[in-house]
Amino acid sequence: MARLEGKVAFITGAARGQGRAHALRLAEEGADIVVCDICRDVASVGYPLGTEEELSETARLVEDLDQRVVSRQADVRDGEQLAAVVEEGISEFGRIDIVCANAGIATFGPSWELSEETWQDMIDTNLTGVWETCRAVIPHMIERGEGGSIIITSSTAGIMGLANVGHYVAAKHGVVGLMKTLANELAPHMIRVNTVHPTSVDTPMIHNETTYGLFMPHLESPTREDAAGAFATLNALPIPWVEARDISNAVLWLASDDARYVTGQQLKVDAGSTEKVG
Repeated sequence: MARLEGKVAFITGAARGQGRAHALRLAEEGADIVVCDICRDVASVGYPLGTEEELSETARLVEDLDQRVVSRQADVRDGEQLAAVVEEGISEFGRIDIVCANAGIATFGPSWELSEETWQDMIDTNLTGVWETCRAVIPHMIERGEGGSIIITSSTAGIMGLANVGHYVAAKHGVVGLMKTLANELAPHMIRVNTVHPTSVDTPMIHNETTYGLFMPHLESPTREDAAGAFATLNALPIPWVEARDISNAVLWLASDDARYVTGQQLKVDAGSTEKVG
């Protein structure tokens, strides 16, 4: 039997990248899916975000796996929008068992040079957006009384301090603290809460001119091949980045009964990045 048969998963930031990969991996294991994404750009972010067309494609791919899907545009910074998506998902499926608080952005700059807008957009999306996501679903999970699993996307930046992303590091450390508190608060209800900590993942968040420029300021027009060499220096294993599905496999494990007693943990899928010496 599929590991998630009869379950329903709610995934934010699902138009593409890790969010789409999570939706498809959980659907492969039998889960019905509720997905959302902002589907518009944010002014302080220097690369295009997911689109309505990409979110629709995620939904189509889930349906191709013979699973049902609810797909809606929603900004994780807006609690009312998230509550509406959750309400529709519960109305359609009768339950939500799994939450993947995945939506996030990346911007760059020395901490003292970040604009207030850049700082606030980061905290509002990558930290407050996670809280809003959890807040939208937790009361339902408690009331239903059948437990559940909440998986929050952090980062190696939720473990280490990294230059030029102080606001990102603050947000990703922040969600770890939120996870640890929720793990304690929700344990009596058999709701497990964990974080995943990827190294660089092969998604549009890193494959764009803005990110390439941060890693290779000496090159006028760096390519993906140039980026591979730069990103490989971050990891202990000799690879530049992991695939989104590698993170999805970790999410699947945390969502499944294989991890039924795992809560309050920080699961690294980081190619040894946080342990690298030199």
